Amino acid sequence: MRNAKLSGRYAKALHQFAIEQNVEEPVYQDILLLSKVFKENAELRAVIESPVIVASKKESIFKSLFQDKINSVTLGFLNLIIVKRREPSLTGIFDQFVKCYYEKHHIRSAVVTTAVELNPELAGKIKGILEEQTHSTILLQQVVDPKVIGGFIVRVDDFLFDASILGRINRLKSEFSHNLYQFVF
Repeated sequence: MRNAKLSGRYAKALHQFAIEQNVEEPVYQDILLLSKVFKENAELRAVIESPVIVASKKESIFKSLFQDKINSVTLGFLNLIIVKRREPSLTGIFDQFVKCYYEKHHIRSAVVTTAVELNPELAGKIKGILEEQTHSTILLQQVVDPKVIGGFIVRVDDFLFDASILGRINRLKSEFSHNLYQFVF
């Protein structure tokens, strides 16, 4: 993100405007679509972010690609970004908008890292416990990392709970490095 403060301001403004216009959910879906398109298509991102290409050309690109696929509020916002020459901040604005939406709707994302893939029942139980503890809706992402050896690591926002064997081994290493055993006759 090139300028987090700027991205946050534009995202909050779009979110507030979408709420006022009663199109919050469609705009959220549009932002998810646009974010995905921008992340998957480096050429489009390069063209839109290029300072050499004139604004009218960028507007026509957005219009031809998205006019029938996204809400008019979202399309108008994209045109505003082009007029204000803030195109390089678009991906940051998309990310910040999703954060605003999640915050309003009490949604948090959690990452569970395990050595093997979790079965759906266990993943559901973990999700339920996290939702109960955080009083939020949890979007659970599973990551398989054989280095964990066993157990699991859960990350929700800035909170980390490490109940993995690798974590225990690392804690033991740290403890032994500070408490050296001295044999006395």
